[in-house]
Amino acid sequence: MLSELFTEIITWIVDIVGSLGYPGVFILMLLESSFVPFPSEVIMIPAGYLASKGEMNIFIVIFCGISGSLLGALVNYFLAIRLGRPFLLHYGKYVMFNEEGLRKMEDFFSRHGHISTFTGRLIPMVRQYISIPAGLARMNLPVFCFYTSLGAGIWVIILTLLGYFIGENETLIKDYLRDIIISLVIICSMLVTFYWLHHRRKNS
Repeated sequence: MLSELFTEIITWIVDIVGSLGYPGVFILMLLESSFVPFPSEVIMIPAGYLASKGEMNIFIVIFCGISGSLLGALVNYFLAIRLGRPFLLHYGKYVMFNEEGLRKMEDFFSRHGHISTFTGRLIPMVRQYISIPAGLARMNLPVFCFYTSLGAGIWVIILTLLGYFIGENETLIKDYLRDIIISLVIICSMLVTFYWLHHRRKNS
């Protein structure tokens, strides 16, 4: 039952991406990076699959995915600056965003600093909202854009290549995606540790 539903959802997304083309990838990734709880896996993997069939250009797909992710992150960034914490908490419940989630994001950001906007983009359930504490902290905009684009770029490329090489094999996608997420979490932890040790040594 779940397998059939997954197949239907993927087919629907493939049809949407196929009909809307590159603007569809851009808009859907923009939504995914903002307040809309929309998994990027069901956008970039089908887009990569269409690229493997010659219906889309893989480089333009990746560019649209990264650009959409950055713009969506900027939406959250400026909303946090403009509206502030109380407004976000009051209306965030309508898009599965609550005080506990914000507190975790703020703790993550305060512990890991600016690099959290990079590492956070690679962690599911964190990547959509890491821009909010960055906005509340009024993080330097060029630095925010750089780290966000870097993290989003890695994630977009991984998903697109998964779709390009194994886009028709649901089982392989699930297995590879799980292993990739675990590997990314480990790599992120190592990067954060290195970043923290570097700054601790520099400050001392």
